[in-house]
Amino acid sequence: MNNLYGKLMIDIDGVNLSDEDKFLISNKHIGGLILFKRNFVSYDQISNLVNEIHNVKENIIIAVDQEGGRVQRFNKEFTKIPSMRLVSRYAKEKGMTSFIKDLAWLVSSELIASGIDINFSPVLDIDRNISSIIGDRAFSDNVIEIINHTSNFIDGMHEAGMKSTGKHFPGHGNVEEDSHKQLPTDKRKLHDIMDTDIKPYIELKDKLDAIMCAHILFPEVDTNIPSFSNKWINNILKNKLNFKGIVFTDDLSMVGSGDLNIIEKINNSLNAGCDMTIVCKKRSEIKEVLNFLDDAKVQPASNISRLKSDKKISWSDLSLNNRAIQTKEILKNMGN
Repeated sequence: MNNLYGKLMIDIDGVNLSDEDKFLISNKHIGGLILFKRNFVSYDQISNLVNEIHNVKENIIIAVDQEGGRVQRFNKEFTKIPSMRLVSRYAKEKGMTSFIKDLAWLVSSELIASGIDINFSPVLDIDRNISSIIGDRAFSDNVIEIINHTSNFIDGMHEAGMKSTGKHFPGHGNVEEDSHKQLPTDKRKLHDIMDTDIKPYIELKDKLDAIMCAHILFPEVDTNIPSFSNKWINNILKNKLNFKGIVFTDDLSMVGSGDLNIIEKINNSLNAGCDMTIVCKKRSEIKEVLNFLDDAKVQPASNISRLKSDKKISWSDLSLNNRAIQTKEILKNMGN
């Protein structure tokens, strides 16, 4: 079997695959599938869905946003995760930095047991009490705490066998607007951003397996949003920071990704240095995108295979695991 993965990640509508889903997933350019709350019923159902996906294609990354708090797609049998702000504060108050690592291990292990490859986590943004969309998704308003706590979180992910994705590069915490609904603008100069928001990326660049770009315009740095910016991705992230991991766009169907058509967005992202592009809710345009990728002779890549989990654990074994049991007990004590 080859080790090549397409550079487009898409979504699906239902709790199982339609014939159209199967047709699209089988295309060589589809290298990822992101699941949402609408795709989830139970652990058994999501495991069956993953198997169904892999029956169509083995070389595909299955992703989810299972951050905790407001952003948790899978529930029921899955552990209820507090917001990372609450987790961070609790760990700090109790002097239990290992709890952050244990929680990340537990969340990652549950996903791996379900067949999920990656959790788009951790959030590296600074909580400045400005951003409506970030807020308590961030670990802290203190950069040093963010670095220390997310470092522990990543260690826990890695111990479970899951790769990490830091987001939202270069930082989403300094704008009020929600990039799902509009394009935010951050008017700071590059040196101000480098001294604050990018610090976690600098300190954690050797631990992070991937990053996801923010849909924010930084006009003092570049006229393009990061996903479309050679300056942000190649000059700053890859060359200046020496980041060697995978670069994701955020969802290019979000309003914050701008007014370009989807073909232009895909083309700009790939030319800027993104390894995988994400397009949700644009099913009517996906076939056009696939034709464009064919015409542009965009080839699947082997580097994306690094995101596959290198460990396995069963749900039944996890339910008996002492580390899992102890971590769930701490969550109960938190009032979660």
